[in-house]
Amino acid sequence: MGTRVAASQVLRWTLRNATHSVFGPLQFGRCQLQPLCAGGRLLCSSTSQGTVQSPQHTHEPHPLSRQPVTELSLPSLVDMGFTDSQAEHIYDATSKLRGTSASKHSLSTLTVMFVLGLKPSSVLTILEKCPELYTINELHLHQRIGNMRKLGLVEGSLQRVVSHFPQILTVPVKTVKHMVLFLKEKCQFTSQQVTDILRDSPAVILEDKEQLEYKFQYVYYRMGVKQADMVKSRLFRYTLEEVRCRHCFLERRGLYQTPDKKGQTIIINSKLDSILKSDLDTFLTDVAKGSAEEYEVFQRLMAREWQEEEEEQQLHGSIEADSDDDDEEEEEDEEDEESGKSAYRKRRKR
Repeated sequence: MGTRVAASQVLRWTLRNATHSVFGPLQFGRCQLQPLCAGGRLLCSSTSQGTVQSPQHTHEPHPLSRQPVTELSLPSLVDMGFTDSQAEHIYDATSKLRGTSASKHSLSTLTVMFVLGLKPSSVLTILEKCPELYTINELHLHQRIGNMRKLGLVEGSLQRVVSHFPQILTVPVKTVKHMVLFLKEKCQFTSQQVTDILRDSPAVILEDKEQLEYKFQYVYYRMGVKQADMVKSRLFRYTLEEVRCRHCFLERRGLYQTPDKKGQTIIINSKLDSILKSDLDTFLTDVAKGSAEEYEVFQRLMAREWQEEEEEQQLHGSIEADSDDDDEEEEEDEEDEESGKSAYRKRRKR
């Protein structure tokens, strides 16, 4: 419903501005469109039969060589629904693009945003976050929005994703598809889980795949957390350093234990959701039972420890997986898991 209203708004704006001083009357061959003041309707008359006159105004024919102006103006932006200050802001931004091949896309970008059902204030915020959208071809914008709908981002979720992370509209469809395939094949997320990840953590699209895989494997093998809990905790909103630091702080205080092969632990581990989504004060008070000073000292020690590990990695190459397979009766399905652990144990690259 919102999309239809927005489309109607854009259509009304387009028709109104077809006779605006910015665009001038539209002409098609020998047929000239002239505005009729009453009701705002357009009448078409042949130039061979003379000029059609409205009850109040007479419009002289314009030369056929005159073309409609496609650049934005302050009045046209106000007609779209922007306030005067918002219109000035957008006009200044698009003015910097004039004289370049990208400037011609500004109008189509605004149109796509309105057809998506976004309010003028939201459109302005999106373009402030990602001015690159002014330069994106209209066809590419439609393709990328259409692809997100195919991935399960329905109305409401789609608008929130674009508002929160407009850079997603600058990413080619092919790149998004590759990341979706990666999340399904390498990380074993279901289609619905991938949709939830894109909705809650759209910036994952731009992450380095090697770093992303290492973070997934750290949480899966080292912390013993399954995919459903990763999605619930919005894991991919956090850096690997944030995850490791909180996890290791709990572990060294005896408050977290890596589950065994059966998924069992001697102590009850905190949920990933409470570890990551809590603010620092809540994490320290309710989860880690520690002070801010202790955590600050621990962070410095961990940073030094990780730096030493990376330096050792550069000197001696990748650390090979330890072979602690004492049980010779491993099942075939465990072989895939062991290969994943082997990849996880290798140090990530910067």
